[in-house]
Amino acid sequence: MNASNTLQIIDELWIIRLEMNNSRSRATIGAQLEQMLTLFKNRTGAVGLVGILFVVLASLLTSGLTQSNAQGNSAAEATATPRVDLLQPLTLNWRHASSLTLNLTPASDEERVYLPLSGGTIVSVMAANGQLNWRSEVGGELSASPVADERGVYVASETGTGETGKSETGARRATGALRALGREGGVTQWMRTLAMPLRGSLTLGNGKLFAGSSDGKVYAFDSKSGEARWSYDYGEPFNSQPVVSSSRVYIGSEDGNLLALDESNGKLLWHYKTKGAVRGPVANGNDVVYFGSGDGYVYAVNASSGRLIWRKRTGAGVQAVVRAGEGLLVASLDNFAYKFSLAGARLWKRRLTGRIFSQPFVTQDAALFMPLSSSDGVVLELRDGRQANLLPVGEEITTSASPIGVGAVVLLTTEHGLLAFSQPHGTAPPKQATP
Repeated sequence: MNASNTLQIIDELWIIRLEMNNSRSRATIGAQLEQMLTLFKNRTGAVGLVGILFVVLASLLTSGLTQSNAQGNSAAEATATPRVDLLQPLTLNWRHASSLTLNLTPASDEERVYLPLSGGTIVSVMAANGQLNWRSEVGGELSASPVADERGVYVASETGTGETGKSETGARRATGALRALGREGGVTQWMRTLAMPLRGSLTLGNGKLFAGSSDGKVYAFDSKSGEARWSYDYGEPFNSQPVVSSSRVYIGSEDGNLLALDESNGKLLWHYKTKGAVRGPVANGNDVVYFGSGDGYVYAVNASSGRLIWRKRTGAGVQAVVRAGEGLLVASLDNFAYKFSLAGARLWKRRLTGRIFSQPFVTQDAALFMPLSSSDGVVLELRDGRQANLLPVGEEITTSASPIGVGAVVLLTTEHGLLAFSQPHGTAPPKQATP
């Protein structure tokens, strides 16, 4: 094979490599790579230096394709549009009655919902029809919103000794616990005791379980075995939801800091200080992290360095910042919902009937809010903030548990149970977005 052919192959290989970083079809790229391998075999019969060069480039291509597929799958999972259409009429499908609901958001997988209740109880029901699968009592009280995967549900609890962590004799004792309950029967698969209880919400990512505690520690556990991977002692309490993205763990603290930790070892990469508690999960952009603070501001900081890019003020503490397409949906305690562009321009502002402590449930073209003191969940169109639908709950909303969606069902936690809304039978299913 001559030098011209060698250079041509190398150029073509690198073109494919660059295209992998764009939105090219993985199948198309894979087919093109296979053609290139065949082309190489046809054009050369010797190994030598050219063969080594090809092996190196092919390995880069393979790793690039694997990484690109992994990132593509992750992005698809993160941005997958729920099948429910909030803009269509939704009616009450079923109800799980209970007077023991908490200010904790239920967990879910593709079929099941795990409802946390007082008294250390968690209930598993089918999302489609509310059928009871099992009921498990772990003891104490649940201390953080659970999270679920295909193996089961992960539950944090605390004993009744309070935040002091001391017994009646004055000796310090563990007051927190973390358990994995099996999907089918709710039986404990593993359990870990902790000095102090976990707070906020549990988060799963890359085979690990992440959470912050009331004594200022951030933990990472192996989700299969419960073994501690690492912990970071910050020293100030957490009551927020960690987010895992691009090998970093983002978590807000009660003293107003957003921390970025290395996902692999828990090392602090940077922190950004605000003047209010940071409790909601962050929203991610292109090397940008967006979050809200109790000081009333929405912040955008560089994901690699923590450097401030912009900040915008609302009328009160910001509990939720959610990525909605090419914009940000913001819920503030000033009774308003906002939409900002990713560059920080305010696109619209809509007043609701009460303060919003929970995270909105967002679909492709709408968002569901649960304003306190209201008797309806409110659906706003993402395009202009116009009220498009109401979900009547039949009582005053008093919980800060967030609405969730499982398939074609929207689930709302109330003071007296769990409500499941869906489109009436016979209604055409929502159109799926064109890939």
